[in-house]
Formats: sequence, C-alpha cells, structure tokens
Amino acid sequence: MSEAELIEKIRTNVIQGRVTAEDEGFDEGFEGEPATVELVEEAIDREADLKALIIDGLTGGMNAVGGYFESGRYLIPDMLASAEAVGEAMDILAPHLEGAGVQSKGRFLIATVKGDLHDIGKNIVSIMLKGAGYEIVDLGTDVPTEKIVQAVREHGPRFLGLSALLTTTMREMENVIRSLESAGMRDTVKVLVGGAPTSPEFAQKIGADVHCADAFQAVDYTGEQAA
Repeated sequence: MSEAELIEKIRTNVIQGRVTAEDEGFDEGFEGEPATVELVEEAIDREADLKALIIDGLTGGMNAVGGYFESGRYLIPDMLASAEAVGEAMDILAPHLEGAGVQSKGRFLIATVKGDLHDIGKNIVSIMLKGAGYEIVDLGTDVPTEKIVQAVREHGPRFLGLSALLTTTMREMENVIRSLESAGMRDTVKVLVGGAPTSPEFAQKIGADVHCADAFQAVDYTGEQAA
C-alpha cells in the first residue's frame, strides 16, 4: 500500500466513524480491518508526511462528514463518531507534529456558563475543534465568570467559547464579556457564543464576536480567523 493509499484509507475510516479495528463503521465490510488509530500508527511508523495525513486524511474526512451532516445523510451521533476518530488520531499525532513542522492552530478555551449543567453542545464543539487542530482547554459546566476570566488570563487562548442551554443562564455570557472588558482582556480573545436560546442578535447585543448555531460554524469561524 502506497502512502497516498494509506492516507486515503484514513480518510475513509474517518468518514466511516471507525476509531479502532473493533468498530463496524456505517457501511458493511469494515469490521476487523485496521481503522483510524491503527492506520495513523502505521503512518507514523512509516514516517509518512504528517501534514498530508492531517490535511487530506483527517480534515478531508471531516469535511466530507460535514457535507453529509448538512445534507441530512448523517445525524449528530454519526458526526460525533467521526470526530472521535479524528480526536484519537490527533492525540496519537501530537508528540510527532512539532518535528514534522505542523503547528497547533491555537488554544481554544471553552465553558458552559454558571448555573448551566448541559455539556452536549460544548463537548461536540470541543471534539470538532480538536479534530481541526486546536488545543482545547475545557473548563466544564457551571463555570463561574471569575474562573473563566482567570483561565483566559492564565492560558491566553485565541478563542473563548461560551455555551448555555437555558434562557436564564445565557445572561451569564454577557457577564463574562463585561468582566473581560473590566480586566482589560476583551481584545485579546475572540468570543464565540452558542446554545439553543442564543442567536446572532443576542451575540451582537452582548458584544460577542460571533454566534455559532452548531459545531461546524465554530470550525468555519476559527478557520477564517486563522487564515
């Protein structure tokens, strides 16, 4: 198998949502065959071009998954299976990327705001951005404003993602932004807000940089900012 064929196999297994050889995949005939993890490990052993692996194999696979999701062919669980495969691959690749000249796209700090315990949306965005090459700092759920501001000061992220599922807790997003302003750090970080009750109008009103209706919009926005 050539290196190009190996990378194409990685792309296929990302699309199939297969992390390891034990996974079945969306289509028949894959069970028992090497999956994303085994193929990435083989690529490292063969000293393959890791940039091509990430761009053509992992990112290419997730781009295809994004298209399937938008068209309705894939549902959220399907998308998450593929994102998990990419996340596992990035964990394996991380120690090898510096030597291969591949740099992280930056640090992304994410939290569900104070009073809100929902984390599904936050976790989806985290997995997708990790797969896109960002270093994720996940503060968890029900995170007080003071802790978020302190984390921005400590980690210096390029992006801050705030999540809320309730109309009562979405107001905390504005408190975070006002606190960043008071601390003189608002201009140091792009603030993304998302969650069921939020909207572009709400994001503009509270002074966020962008509203993201789903994880793909977060990936698109961060990619545009990094370009």
